[in-house]
Amino acid sequence: MKTFINMLRDEAGASAAEYALILAIVGATIAVAAVALGGSISGAMGRAGNCINAGSSATTSVCG
Repeated sequence: MKTFINMLRDEAGASAAEYALILAIVGATIAVAAVALGGSISGAMGRAGNCINAGSSATTSVCG
């Protein structure tokens, strides 16, 4: 029982909460960056696909 009470009084858990908060912030930042980068990559792939589909008759308006 004393061990449990000592664990409740221990303030070392505060550092674990701080690490969890930092991890959440970093994770959210990575998620936002992945969504933004995913949109850019999707657009670039779409433009490349249009250029490939146009073949040798492609103009700068299609492949620009």
